[in-house]
Amino acid sequence: MTSENAIAKLKAKRNNALNAERLVASILKRDITALSKAITLVESKNPNHLEKARTIINSCLPHANNSIRIGITGVPGVGKSTFIETFGKHLTNLGKRVAVLAVDPSSAITKGSILGDKTRMEALVKDENAFIRPSASGGSLGGVARKTRETITLCEAAGFDVIIIETVGVGQSETTVHSMVDFFLLLKLAGAGDELQGIKRGIIEMADTIAINKADGANMQAAKLAKVEFTRALHFYPAKDSGWQPKVTSCSALENKGIDTIWTIIAEYVESTKANNFFSDKRNNQNKYWLIQTIEAQLKSDFFNKSHIQEALTQQLALIDSNKTTPFAAADYLLSLSKQ
Repeated sequence: MTSENAIAKLKAKRNNALNAERLVASILKRDITALSKAITLVESKNPNHLEKARTIINSCLPHANNSIRIGITGVPGVGKSTFIETFGKHLTNLGKRVAVLAVDPSSAITKGSILGDKTRMEALVKDENAFIRPSASGGSLGGVARKTRETITLCEAAGFDVIIIETVGVGQSETTVHSMVDFFLLLKLAGAGDELQGIKRGIIEMADTIAINKADGANMQAAKLAKVEFTRALHFYPAKDSGWQPKVTSCSALENKGIDTIWTIIAEYVESTKANNFFSDKRNNQNKYWLIQTIEAQLKSDFFNKSHIQEALTQQLALIDSNKTTPFAAADYLLSLSKQ
């Protein structure tokens, strides 16, 4: 490398550091524009943005961990967006600052994403104490945006008291979101035929509270019956390590009924789990989990970005097509190349 190239690289690195420092300073002053720019850098797959993103995250970390992180899930049509908007407005009216990380499912075919949460939450978008960040899932496992975990850190550094993460409501997204939140809320519909048998046992076990939404008008009676059924069913599940007994409630996001009750339940949960140290223990365990996940993701990225691996992969895929090798033999061969 020539001295000119070395000097140019050093200057670029210094400029990146300075730009990152300016962004962090603005984030700590609760500058939403700076927060949006930083999140874009963190989500970027451009290798040139990696170092700047890492600097921003590390600088924001000491100012994070002061929020309540809430995961919200439910099947499409349960009214997640309407609920989150009503719930978010309730919190901002209480003086809270709310960040909503809404993940839209990316098309497996076109890789496109609707990213329509901002249009669905029009009132919350206009609230100066709220921040909505729609992110395409990009085909990642569970439909959760690749860098959601780091985005939480940035939002907390920007002074948001409550971080809401909306799942796409399909596949493994619930498991992934559960691994990064303090409280997990499951929204259900009454009379949808899935009061018990249609619900995945794993999701019920993860839920800290079940809220039956759209409990209004002609649905009132069905909501009452569903509440009784879910309450009865929860008693058959093993006790949680948190010592918390999951609750069942009903609400109408459309009519703003029962929303205050849900926030009261969440506040009770936080108080209870902080008292028995489960709150902090859970966050520590989540951090360890994300350490392993990050290492695995980086190893995978490094492996597939090697030019000789890309060439060999193309060759091995052709051999598989012609039945001249097996997937397992091809994998062994490619992994042996990565060690060279």
